[in-house]
Amino acid sequence: MNFQASLEHALQLDRNDPLRKFQQDFLHPKVNDRPGIYFLGNSLGLQPKSASLKIQEVLDQWSAHGVEAFFEPGSSWTGYHDRLTTKMAPIVGAKPHEISIQNALTVNLHLLFASFYRPSGKRTKILCESGAFPSDQYMIDSHLRQRGSEPRDHLLEVSPRQGEETILMEDILDMIESHRDELALVFLGGVNYYTGQLFDIGLITQAAHEAGALAGFDLAHAAGNIPLHLHDWNVDFAAWCNYKYLNGGPGAIGSLYVHERHHGNSSIPRLAGWWGNEQSTRFLMEPIFRPEGHASGWQLSTPPILLLATLEASLDLFLDAGWENLCVKQNKLTSWLWFLLDELNRKQLRQVVRYITPRQEKGCQVSLLTLENGTALHSALSDHGIMTDWREPDVIRMAPVPFYNSYEQIWHTYEVLSGLIT
Repeated sequence: MNFQASLEHALQLDRNDPLRKFQQDFLHPKVNDRPGIYFLGNSLGLQPKSASLKIQEVLDQWSAHGVEAFFEPGSSWTGYHDRLTTKMAPIVGAKPHEISIQNALTVNLHLLFASFYRPSGKRTKILCESGAFPSDQYMIDSHLRQRGSEPRDHLLEVSPRQGEETILMEDILDMIESHRDELALVFLGGVNYYTGQLFDIGLITQAAHEAGALAGFDLAHAAGNIPLHLHDWNVDFAAWCNYKYLNGGPGAIGSLYVHERHHGNSSIPRLAGWWGNEQSTRFLMEPIFRPEGHASGWQLSTPPILLLATLEASLDLFLDAGWENLCVKQNKLTSWLWFLLDELNRKQLRQVVRYITPRQEKGCQVSLLTLENGTALHSALSDHGIMTDWREPDVIRMAPVPFYNSYEQIWHTYEVLSGLIT
């Protein structure tokens, strides 16, 4: 892309941006009584203005109909879930019936591991990335221990090479191949939360299947951030939260995906709950569990309608903007950021930060490894109204989001950083 390092060029990019109107559909925090520049969508997406209207709509239905709102034609809470899976499907590249919107991320991963981690014979090992999000590490550890297995004997971790920050794809594939007879499951994050590295989900899934293992993914930092094709990639299962790039609100309800080839497999164990029972017999209150014949069969409890409402407010904006259009802007926005980071590197008298996110393997997030005074740099950015994220021991994460960040905001951040680190 032909960029120029100037404010006028940034303003021109904004004028030519067909999605710029969506910035007005979100509520932007203030810093020191001034509108802040919010680069924290990788932690919590901004609130859509329509979220409060959606909540009020549910409250009105509750007050008007009580529990009958589950069945009232004007509200139909029973059908709320399926309406959202249809809207979610293009964002993750799945069929609507392969998605279930339920629980929180780690709860869903526990449910999926109960079904898809099935050690047998020599196939007992799980391959994951070192430095995965702690909740994933705790979850895997607990499943191994619950089965009486010592994690150090059954967990394989692929790590960056000495002196490097990110993991080479060839090392992931080599480890899958070298342990092909022992692997039960390959489980990775789609995008590493710390480095922002994007993994080749399709290639990893293919390699896992060729080795006779299943492949699952934590897509917390991938869903709503990068193009995904879960069905076409033949991913076995995945889960993600909806409060980051999907703007569902703090502690938003999560989602899971199960490829349709597994839906009718009665040999797959699961932790069952009432709402996962087939809808046609659910209210017969029978003691025998008959799971829905799709991903919703992994549901446990009555869906929290208020949380579905806030998520729908965001998904409607995704539909309005068009997911493919958002991906195009995301690529251009982050390319502009990297162009200016290169300019910053050329101007530095000494190296104060190093950008550890792989340029060709990324989504919105860029991780800045601070080599000196990292917390002070993070605080200084905040003082200038630039909201970024600090991760111990020395990384600043920033994630310009195509919905509500602008090219001018990135230019302003570049100017501030220029004054702080040179």
